[in-house]
Amino acid sequence: MQKPTGMIQWHSESLGKGCFTVSQGLALVGFLLVSCAVAGSLLLGASILRVRARTSSRLKRETYECGETPNAPAWVQFHARYYVVALFFVLFDIEAALVLPWGVITREMGKGGLWAVGSFVGVLMLGWLWGIRKGTLEWV
Repeated sequence: MQKPTGMIQWHSESLGKGCFTVSQGLALVGFLLVSCAVAGSLLLGASILRVRARTSSRLKRETYECGETPNAPAWVQFHARYYVVALFFVLFDIEAALVLPWGVITREMGKGGLWAVGSFVGVLMLGWLWGIRKGTLEWV
């Protein structure tokens, strides 16, 4: 089978006959260039038109500008367990973001899609059970 000229193949033959033309690629590059130009001009305009203080103040050099003198250093070291909680939040947040689209098209995907979702959630639950067994969540 002869491929049309001016076309770039981006799917394998077994997946389908999807392809895009060079003009579509140029349109994409043009869109990206215009996007970068708009973002750059907004940043430049904001730096030119920003509000500047007329005089420098001693309070400006303080850690906080609320008028209160700080009674402790600004850098506080948190316990590592707080980071574990943050990682668990991110993990289950991503899980929810990935499982929701699967839930919408479960019937279209059939048993294979159900097995994929089940194995994904199963691996997450195994990690959660491992964390409980190791005792990392006992303090919560």
